[in-house]
Amino acid sequence: MEGYSNTQVHSLIDNLSKHYLPYGFEFYPFLTSWYNSKVTSVFELPYNPDTLAILAVSTPCMFENTFLPFLKNKPDPSNTRDPLDQAIINKLQDINTILPDELKNIIILYDFELQPNRAPKILMQTAGHISGAAYYYQRSDVPADTWSEGDNIYGVSMHPKYGGWFAFRAVIIIEHAIAPDLLPREPVDCVKASDRRIELLNRFNKNWKDWTYRDMVDSIERYSEDQKLYFGTLPSERGEVIKKILVSRNERASS
Repeated sequence: MEGYSNTQVHSLIDNLSKHYLPYGFEFYPFLTSWYNSKVTSVFELPYNPDTLAILAVSTPCMFENTFLPFLKNKPDPSNTRDPLDQAIINKLQDINTILPDELKNIIILYDFELQPNRAPKILMQTAGHISGAAYYYQRSDVPADTWSEGDNIYGVSMHPKYGGWFAFRAVIIIEHAIAPDLLPREPVDCVKASDRRIELLNRFNKNWKDWTYRDMVDSIERYSEDQKLYFGTLPSERGEVIKKILVSRNERASS
């Protein structure tokens, strides 16, 4: 296993960012021990505690710059199984071409992957918080909440630059990179007031389909109308939406 300094880690992140930012991806490093300290044994990552892991986050432009170009190369995009998942896999597999030779032994855990018991392979919102990518707001972050004891209030992550207009896509485990000196990066608390946190959690839990929780933090970029249409459509009906989006964009391009 290779010892990696902070300088080397940040240089690696810079290289990944230069390559992937135009395609709509950002990267945040963390150690597996940071993640394991926040989860139960069922979700622990079985690696050296100082193993370097990198969280991949998609930004709003991923839809236009990665997903739609991927679909254009498919004979019939509507028949592509899990097309968004396939587009993410297709793009992130290129990481091995960027990593130095001694670090090419990697494992990628995608947000959609499940364990045999149907539990997720990794808790993305926890990874997002401990890596400093996005603050994971939970009921425990509200000192005196207004919900009943039995209410099931799901947490939600907010990004300081993109608000709720982003997604966690994958965690890359670099088995041969040991970085014991890497310092934790605290996520930006962008919803500080208790009443705002209550409003955020209420909007997410009760009205997530209206998109408004995503705007509880000002964003430098939001999903396009095509992207909102796609994600707002049932998965079983997205094939037709894809066709319409591609036809419409081709018509605009040729006019």
